[in-house]
Amino acid sequence: MTGTMRAPRTRGLLSGILLVLLGLWGALLPFIGPYAHFGFAPDEPWVYTAARLQLSILPGIATVIGGLILLVSANRAVAMFGAWLAALAGAWFVVGHTLGMLWDLGTAGAPLGPSTAKRVTEQIAGFSGLGVVIVFLAAFALGRFAVVGVREARRAAETAAAREAAARDAAARPGAARPGAGQAGPTQPIAPTHGRYGRASGYGPAPGTESPPRGEPSSPPPGAPPPAPGTPGQQAPAPGAPGSGAQRPGGAGPVPAEQHDERVAGERRDQHHP
Repeated sequence: MTGTMRAPRTRGLLSGILLVLLGLWGALLPFIGPYAHFGFAPDEPWVYTAARLQLSILPGIATVIGGLILLVSANRAVAMFGAWLAALAGAWFVVGHTLGMLWDLGTAGAPLGPSTAKRVTEQIAGFSGLGVVIVFLAAFALGRFAVVGVREARRAAETAAAREAAARDAAARPGAARPGAGQAGPTQPIAPTHGRYGRASGYGPAPGTESPPRGEPSSPPPGAPPPAPGTPGQQAPAPGAPGSGAQRPGGAGPVPAEQHDERVAGERRDQHHP
C-alpha cells in the first residue's frame, strides 16, 4: 500500500496548468476586465470591494493553490487534497454570486455588456461557467489520482520484492546476527571449577575426579588400560596409586581403586582447605 501511494507527477500536469490559469482569470477579471470593456461595473480597472474579495479573489486563489499542488505533488493523498480544494473553489464560483445577494455580501458588479448576449457571456465567463469548468477539471484530476495503474502496481510490487531480498541478504550475511552497539549478546554464568563451591554448585569435576594440582601427572580414568612401558608423555604410577599394586596395611591385599581414589581426593581437599 505504501508503494502505490506514489504517482508520476505528469498525471496531474495538464489539470494543474489549466486550474492555475482559470484561477488567475477568475481572480483578476473584475480588475482587468474594464480595460477591454468586458467585466463588471464600475467600468474602471482595479476597483476593490469586499464583495469582489469574497466572490472572486478568494476562490481564485484557492483554485491556483489546488492547481499548483497537482503540478508538483507525487503523492496521491496530497494531490487529491489539491483537487478537492480546486473543486470547492469552483463550486463557490458557481453559487457564490447567488448566495452573496441572499447573505447581503453584495455583488462583484453588474455586467458591462450593452446587449443581453454579452451580459450573459460576462456572467458565465466570470462566475457560473468558470466554476463549472474548474469543478470538471478538479474531478478529472481526482479520478486520475484515485486509480492505481497497472504499471504503478507492478513497480510497487517489484520495489517491495527488492526490499525483501535485500533484507534476506543482510540477514544471511556473516556477522549480521552479532549484537550491535549497545546490545548485549547471550552470556553464561561464571562458576568456579575447583574447590568446595564448585562441587557444591554442581560445576566443575565431581568429587573423586577432581583435577590434579598443576605440575602433577594426571591419572588415567578408571577402567582404562595401563600405558605401555616407555610411552612418551607417560609416567609410572606413584606407589599406592590405582594400578601400582598398592597393598592394605598389614598385607591384607590390594586396595580397591574406588577407595583409593576417594582417599586421595580427601587428602587433596584437606590440603586445599585446612
